[in-house]
Amino acid sequence: MTAPTVIDLERQALDAARFRMLADHVPAWIALYGASDHRCLFANRGYAEAFHLTQDSIVGMHFSDIVGAEAYAQVRGSVDLLVRELRPVVYERELVHPNGEPTCLEVHLIPQFDAEGVLLGSWVLVYDITRHRLAERRLRESEGRLDKFMQASVEGILFHRDGIMTDVNQPLCAMTGWSAAELIGQHVLAYVAEDELPKVREVMRQGQELRYETVIRHRDGSRVPVELIMRTMERDGERLRMAVVRDIRDRLASEARIQHLAHHDALTGLLNRAAFMDRMALLMRHAERKGETLALLFIDLDNFKRVNDSLGHLEGDQVLTTVSERLVSALRASDLVGRFGGDEFVVLLTDLNSRADIKVVLDALLSVVEVPVKADGRALSVTPSIGVAVYPDDGRQADELIQHADTAMYRAKARGRATYQFFESVLAETAYADLVLEAELAQGLTRNEFELFFQPQVEATTGQLSGAEALLRWRHPQRGLLGPDAFIFVAERHRLMLALGEWVLREAAATARRWREQKLTHGHGPMRIAVNLSRMQFHLDGFADTVRRVLDDSGAQGQWLELELTERMLMDHIEHAPATLAQLRALGLTVSVDDFGTGYTSLAHLTELPLDKLKIDQSFVARLPDDVGAQAITRAIVQMAVGLGLTVTAEGVRSAAQWQLLAGWGCQQFQGELVGAPMSAPDFEAWVKAR
Repeated sequence: MTAPTVIDLERQALDAARFRMLADHVPAWIALYGASDHRCLFANRGYAEAFHLTQDSIVGMHFSDIVGAEAYAQVRGSVDLLVRELRPVVYERELVHPNGEPTCLEVHLIPQFDAEGVLLGSWVLVYDITRHRLAERRLRESEGRLDKFMQASVEGILFHRDGIMTDVNQPLCAMTGWSAAELIGQHVLAYVAEDELPKVREVMRQGQELRYETVIRHRDGSRVPVELIMRTMERDGERLRMAVVRDIRDRLASEARIQHLAHHDALTGLLNRAAFMDRMALLMRHAERKGETLALLFIDLDNFKRVNDSLGHLEGDQVLTTVSERLVSALRASDLVGRFGGDEFVVLLTDLNSRADIKVVLDALLSVVEVPVKADGRALSVTPSIGVAVYPDDGRQADELIQHADTAMYRAKARGRATYQFFESVLAETAYADLVLEAELAQGLTRNEFELFFQPQVEATTGQLSGAEALLRWRHPQRGLLGPDAFIFVAERHRLMLALGEWVLREAAATARRWREQKLTHGHGPMRIAVNLSRMQFHLDGFADTVRRVLDDSGAQGQWLELELTERMLMDHIEHAPATLAQLRALGLTVSVDDFGTGYTSLAHLTELPLDKLKIDQSFVARLPDDVGAQAITRAIVQMAVGLGLTVTAEGVRSAAQWQLLAGWGCQQFQGELVGAPMSAPDFEAWVKAR
């Protein structure tokens, strides 16, 4: 064998240096151990320093001395496997640094053979894979958190690859009715509603990260509106599309309810004023183009306030709900029905050929609404008053048509209620006149244009003055002296009657006090001033307190005043009338029923109400003594009242024959032209003094 030359030695040294330089700079720890004794033959700088040694000091050391007995015991099996099977072995182990931080190592044992295949030793290549393992662990933790989130979320979540579902959570299964096994592997478009497919396909094609609404199919075939939040993400090294599927049925239902309430009455579900007006305007424009006729019905329930006052608002609401249902049931689907508030309903009739068509509907509505309503365990009868305005004859604008129907409705009430009235041009003129009169009434109160006239009342047996009825008059600056028939209806309709009625009460109390102080009635027995009450006054909550306050303010006594109520007022307030009448009588006031005999009060009610006097309606007295029927009715009223202990006054006595006949039947007081006409306060005072 030829000895190596100097050049060979230099080349070997250069190769060794190059190998060492390369070994020291590769990102791995490298060592070579002998096969027979497991002692280190070579180590690069990284390997030596990892065990706190140098490249020189580590050479010749046994493997167990370098890694430690514990580590040697852990890896001995891998070394034996290499020696036994003469093949590379890979394993991982963890190296803990003195500072306590772990390093994850991947170790490769590579056998080295000679030319004949004899094992000479093993190369050890160690890679620091701590960073990779941390990344893997973070990925696993992230995926674990994602899995937990998917299962814990109340919203549906799915992953898909090119439209094929790879994972779904339980809420999505509950939302669709399909199990996870049935969904995974299927294409997402198979579960999208057919009419939504184009939109969803386009979103998938663009691959955008966005939020949008669509509709999916439930297993039972029903539609489930959802909101999809689309994201692109990596999972298990794959690029996937994730969809958060949010069930928006409740939200859409809430929005629908809010939208409904914005356009419908909360109690009855009918269109509210704003929505009715909008739709009415559309139908009017359509009718204008087509040359068609429409009819607007303004419906108001008669005496509905009595229901609320007697049974309470809950029962009143039940009545309104029932009436609304009946209105809808009696109309066609093409007709509009709305509630403007309180007990006011409106109906717009379409597709009409003539007024006869309107009357058919009106008769039907009167019929169905008048059917008794069950409330508080009893049957209540409510009746409607209906005003009708026809498009285009009675108006071409919605506001104008409603105003005219409203005007017609009030005329229906004036005609006796439970009926209908078509608008006529004369009604518009009357409505305008009423509007002017309303303003003049308010001015008249502030300008003190009202005064009281007084008509005397006398005892039937002696002719002595027993009292006077106060009668309201208005000294109108242009029209002169007006009686109540010229303005009371307008005052009651516009609630001016409350202020006007209280003025009358105060003026009567002040006059009674003045006459007592002047001793005007001295020698003529006790005299009371009778005051007519309005329906609005008597129905007012706390009316007795108002009377008490008037007496206190004026310094008058209750015994000086008499309050006259009509039979209708008592019947409209029958539930609360006894208590109110008792409070008034407790103040010393006399309570009488005016215009008795017009047919509203039953005999049973007379025994229940705390009354003092009946005033026979002058329509009966006027027919005496010749009318046999009037004689029978009037005599029966007098005898009945006397039997109940009530004082009886006859109004409108004009002749001595009437006086004699009524006195013979037991009538105690008279009032009429035979006694004296209504007079101003000064004239009445002069008349009394002249007697």
